[in-house]
Order: sequence, then C-alpha cells, then structure tokens
Amino acid sequence: IQYLFRCGKSSNKTFKPKKNIPEGSHQYELLKHAEATLGSGNLRMAVMLPEGEDLNEWVAVNTVDFFNQINMLYGTITDFCTEESCPVMSAGPKYEYHWADGTNIKKPIKCSAPKYIDYLMTWVQDQLDDETLFPSKIGVPFKRNFMSVAKTILKRLFRVYAHIYHQHFDSVMQLQEEAHLNTSFKHFIFFVQEFNLIDRKELVPLQELIEKLTTKDR
Repeated sequence: IQYLFRCGKSSNKTFKPKKNIPEGSHQYELLKHAEATLGSGNLRMAVMLPEGEDLNEWVAVNTVDFFNQINMLYGTITDFCTEESCPVMSAGPKYEYHWADGTNIKKPIKCSAPKYIDYLMTWVQDQLDDETLFPSKIGVPFKRNFMSVAKTILKRLFRVYAHIYHQHFDSVMQLQEEAHLNTSFKHFIFFVQEFNLIDRKELVPLQELIEKLTTKDR
C-alpha cells in the first residue's frame, strides 16, 4: 500500500507501470478499507476478510497491491541487479529459480535474475490486465480457476522478495528502504498465511525471516 513508500528519492521509480484499480469501483473501496486498517498498525487484523465481502475480490485487490509494492521495491534496486551481478535467479546459495510460464516458455529456462524478474512481472501484469481473470466491473463473476492463478502469482512474487533479501539487502540498506521492505513483506506474509495461499515449502528461502517478523504478532 502506497503510504509505505513515500520516503526516499528512489520511491517514484517502478520496474513496470503501476496497475491502477479504477476509482469509484467496489475494488477501489476495498483498497481504501485495506489502507485504513493497515494504518492502524495491526497487520493481522488488516489482512482479514472484511465482513460481508467476497474472498475472490479481496484476494484480487490485495494481489494487485502486492504487485505494485514489489514493482516499486524492485524498481529501487534495478541498478544493482544486473546480468553481471546476478547471472542466475537465486535466493541465497541453495535456491535457484528457472523460468517457465506454460505458454510462451514451456520448458523451464535458466536465466539471469533481471531477465527472470522481467519475465515474471510481465507475466503477472498480463494476468492482472485480463478482465476475465481480474474483473474490475461490479457483477462480473470470477472464473473458477481464479484462486489457483492468484496463488501462482503470489508464489512468484514471493521469489522477488526472496531475491531482494538474499542478494540485495545491502543495497536496500544503503537506500534506507529496509523499513519499507520489511513492512511490505510482513504484510505479504500475513496475507498469504491468513488464506493459505503459498505452500510452506515455497517459503523456505526466507523461513528464518518469516519467523522473526511474525512471532511478535502471534
């Protein structure tokens, strides 16, 4: 949610264009509700499904918001994430990610982190722009496979957080963006935990950090 990123010169730079939720739409109202509850500082409460709301719509609004947050966070460190510095997409020495989207690239390919993240964010953007998957108009139903697509999006967005933490945290600290990164990631983790949206095994690269960020709030 955008108030997290008002500090620092670099905060205006995004990696991909920001995905806007149309003003006046019900999803825009939900986003405003999320911003208001986040402002209270209680993230566990902020991620809960508001009374009487549709789970798909709540997940959709928050998925768009996480895309925008990660887009902004990665945008601040693109100068440090290069073909030379990150020839593979990794999250520490034990975890390496290969890209496949099942459509254009069916067999997973090994590529540099900036290339992987470009593929990933472009793919997410295509899903968010698909009105049949992420309907913005009131009364348009979500497709049956919506939740499985949302889970895949969130699983892949997690990998960007994991890469930033493992490979670029020094740069984040130099830019004095660590509080923004930690708050954004904590919000993301509370959200995916609340609705069981990412398998635990996928979260292992940041398990210690997740435990550290979440134990205080149990």
